[in-house]
Amino acid sequence: MPKLPGIRQRDAVRVFEKLGYRIARESGHIIMTNGKTRLVIPRHNPINAMTMGSIAKDAGLTPEQFRALL
Repeated sequence: MPKLPGIRQRDAVRVFEKLGYRIARESGHIIMTNGKTRLVIPRHNPINAMTMGSIAKDAGLTPEQFRALL
């Protein structure tokens, strides 16, 4: 999988909210869910590119789709 850019955690949350994910809880990580899938977003700024690629893959997005939503 090609790398995604390292982005801020707030930008990642915004992208997944566009896809219907909602914040379930916040602590050291942000846990988001759409009722079926759970995503764990670290509170790093920026989030490592490989980590972001893995999170996008868990949400069913290709790197190109994720970039388009930024």
